[in-house]
Amino acid sequence: MLFIAGIGMSARAQFEGSKQIFESPKLNVEKPNHKLVAILPFNTKISYKKMPKNFNAEANKDQEKTMSKSIQSSMYTFLLRKASNYTVEFQDPDKTNILLKKAGVQDKLDELTKDEVAKILGVDAVLGGNFETEQSKSEAGAIASAVLFGGFGGKTGTGTLTLTLNSGASGDLLWRFFKTMNDNITTSTDDLVEHMMRKVSRNFPYSKS
Repeated sequence: MLFIAGIGMSARAQFEGSKQIFESPKLNVEKPNHKLVAILPFNTKISYKKMPKNFNAEANKDQEKTMSKSIQSSMYTFLLRKASNYTVEFQDPDKTNILLKKAGVQDKLDELTKDEVAKILGVDAVLGGNFETEQSKSEAGAIASAVLFGGFGGKTGTGTLTLTLNSGASGDLLWRFFKTMNDNITTSTDDLVEHMMRKVSRNFPYSKS
C-alpha cells in the first residue's frame, strides 16, 4: 500500500511541477487605486521534441496566435465567473484587442512598455503572461486540430506558464506567478486556466480573501 501511495504521490508531483510567486513591495501601495485591469493576449510558443513531418512554420505561428487569444479569453471567462471574489473589474478582451488594433500595436506589444499599453487601453494595470509547450507527439495534426477547437489534444507534452501583473502608472512588475507542468494533461485552454488559477487563488493580488 505504501508502494502504491508512493507511486500516486510521484505521479501527482510530476503533473504539478514547480511554481514560483513574486510579489513587489509596491503591490500593496498601488493595489487600492486599481479599478480596471486589462488581460493581454498571452505570448505563446509551440515547439516539438521531434519535428513533425511536413512541418509548416507559418501554420505553427497561426496556431500560436489562436492559442494566445484563447488563453486570454479563458482567463477573462474565469475571472468574470468569480467576479464577486475580486476587488477590481476586468476589461472585456474583445475591447482590449480592438483598442490595440486601432492603435496599430496588436502585434507590437513587445515594443511597448506596460504603462504605454495601459494608457492605450485606459486601465490601471495589465495582466499578461507567457505559455510555452513542447509537444511530444510527432503528429502535427493532433495539436493543429486541438488548437482549432480550443484545446491541446490531451497528453501531448510539457509546458510552462507565467502570469504577470504590471502597474498601469509606472509599468513596473507588481506580481508574477510561474508554473511548470511536466505532463500537460489539460484538454482545453479553460482547463489550463482553471488549473492554474486554483493554484494561485490564495495569492492572486485582487482576491478579497
